[in-house]
Amino acid sequence: MQKLFLTFFYSGLCPKIPGTAGTIAGACFGWIILKILPVSTLFLLTVLISVIAISIINRYESVANTHDSAHIVIDEVVGVWLAMCISADFLAVTGSQVGAIQLLIVIIFFRFFDILKPSFIGRIDRNVKGGLGVVGDDLLAGVFAGIVSVALWNLIKQFETVQSYNF
Repeated sequence: MQKLFLTFFYSGLCPKIPGTAGTIAGACFGWIILKILPVSTLFLLTVLISVIAISIINRYESVANTHDSAHIVIDEVVGVWLAMCISADFLAVTGSQVGAIQLLIVIIFFRFFDILKPSFIGRIDRNVKGGLGVVGDDLLAGVFAGIVSVALWNLIKQFETVQSYNF
C-alpha cells in the first residue's frame, strides 16, 4: 500500500522519467477532480495528502536509508495539484474552467521549476531533510508554476483580445 501511495499508482516506476510520469498522472487525476468538484476540494486533498506524504516519506527514508528517491512521485502530484488550484481559482474568477491548454501550461511550468529548482526551491531541496524537504520543494514549485501559468494565461487572453479588434 505504501508503494502504491508513494509511486502514485506506480507511475513513479516509469524507467526513464518517473517525475514527469507522476506529474502527468497526478495532473490528469486532478483535472478529473476539478471537472466534478470545486477547486477547494482539490486544495484540501493537496493539503491532506501532503501531510500524509511527509509522514510516510519520513518512515520510508529511515528504513531505506535514502533521500528523495526518484520513484517517489507523490510530491510531484501534490505540487502540480497546488499549481492547478492556483490556476483554477484564477480561472473561476474569470468565469472559465481549466482546459487542456491551461493544464499543459501548468504541467510544463511545474516541471520547469521542479527540475531546475531556482531560488528558494533549491534551498529547500538541499537544506530540508526528510519528508518535509521532499514535499516542500515541490509545493513551492507548484506555487511558482501556478503564478507563472496564470500570468502567461493572462497574456494569451490579452493578445487574443487585441487580435480580435484587428480583424
